[in-house]
Amino acid sequence: MKPLGLYLHIPFCRSKCLYCDFCSLPARSEELIGAYVRRLCRDIAGQKEICREYTLQTVYFGGGTPTLLSAKQLEEIMGTIRKTFSVEAGCEVSAECNPATGSKELFSAMRSLGFNRLSIGLQSACPEELRALGRTHTFEGFLQTWNQARQAGFENLNADVMFGIPYQTQESFAQTLKKLIPLAPEHLSAYALTLEEGTPLFRRADKLPFPGEEETAEMYLHMVDFLASNGLEQYEISNFARRGYQSRHNRKYWDMEEYLGLGVAAHSDFGGVRFGNSRDLEAYLRGEDICIEKNTPGVTERENEYVMLQMRLSEGLKQQAFQERFGHDGKAFFAKLEPWISKGYVHRTAGGAAFTPKGFLISNTVLSEIVEFETEKR
Repeated sequence: MKPLGLYLHIPFCRSKCLYCDFCSLPARSEELIGAYVRRLCRDIAGQKEICREYTLQTVYFGGGTPTLLSAKQLEEIMGTIRKTFSVEAGCEVSAECNPATGSKELFSAMRSLGFNRLSIGLQSACPEELRALGRTHTFEGFLQTWNQARQAGFENLNADVMFGIPYQTQESFAQTLKKLIPLAPEHLSAYALTLEEGTPLFRRADKLPFPGEEETAEMYLHMVDFLASNGLEQYEISNFARRGYQSRHNRKYWDMEEYLGLGVAAHSDFGGVRFGNSRDLEAYLRGEDICIEKNTPGVTERENEYVMLQMRLSEGLKQQAFQERFGHDGKAFFAKLEPWISKGYVHRTAGGAAFTPKGFLISNTVLSEIVEFETEKR
């Protein structure tokens, strides 16, 4: 059996954050959510034949806010998954969660359904910063949700934070990280704010105080050291984990393994083909085919993508792994990395090369010179 990851997009939120460019929308009615769940289950069931030679290693409910679904709806989806796929024992089943959208009862039900990982979005512990982002929760609300998840038996929790956001300082970001450490998170994801054109925050950006580029870089470098000193080792440009708690699903993306994405705006890399769905919710609910992107990458494109994704990892690009995958040692890529080693942005490893923490800060610049196509945010 071949390994597979499954991504399910749940597009509903209580309200849309001011910086968000993801496919998400306020949940207008229970009927709409119910109709989406039914369509998604039909979508899942339709994969049975093409996935008969695969076993699911990971399932990821992303959004939006998957924890807006009821226990019954989650049960319906998980039941359909188990009827459709061969599911590996110990399969990592994750869900994203915004504070105050869950409860101990919901989390307990999720545990009984096989969910074993939650990713809870804090972003900041500072009220002013949360307001600037359009977040509707407080740190106290986050804390309550976190504790309810622990009480329900979740032993693998991730906290999401952001840096480079309005009103933020090095001190306030350090305080956010310090408040998380006593909670003993198994995993932490930290993302630099990207101002996406068309979002409310993008339109208001010139009226808000943002930290400067140097200050934002210092936030990042301090965070890497601080988290390492508290048992959370960096394993990817934006991700940190205790030993044994790396996100198995996200590793599939970075290791360029096969994954299937279902629902609006979901993307897949399956059977040698990359394809993606549109954001057209109404068309999806009508049962129409919403696949709008489909291509079969050639060997050169795959090699470049592999380099780009592997260099996101702290362990970096390994010569032997490249050889095993592509049949040659990738010497040309390593040669292009050489000038960056003397500048301290890249370092040699036992098996190849990897970015240093300060190298991660300019990784897009470096990779644009290494790979032969434009790098994109995944």
